[in-house]
Amino acid sequence: MKKLAAIAFAAATALSLSACAAGYYGPGPYAYGYVNGYYDDYYGPFYDGYWGPDGYFYYRSGPQGEFHRDVDHHFHRQAGPGMHSFHVRAAPPPERH
Repeated sequence: MKKLAAIAFAAATALSLSACAAGYYGPGPYAYGYVNGYYDDYYGPFYDGYWGPDGYFYYRSGPQGEFHRDVDHHFHRQAGPGMHSFHVRAAPPPERH
């Protein structure tokens, strides 16, 4: 019986976490501080962002926008060819409902 309860709890936890993750990234460990890095302007201007625990940079284009994950690595922690430094204050993401 304990084994069945543990399996049911694990399944419920996995389902609830996957529901929260769909279409939403944030807030990340640096969401309320300053963020530094280097960017090649591929996505155009961005409003703010943060380095996620998975090593990707999450950015948004306006204060009310959703965070997008930089899957193509246009944001870096170290300088590279064609990149410029940035320093932004990251704002908290919109409330989840």
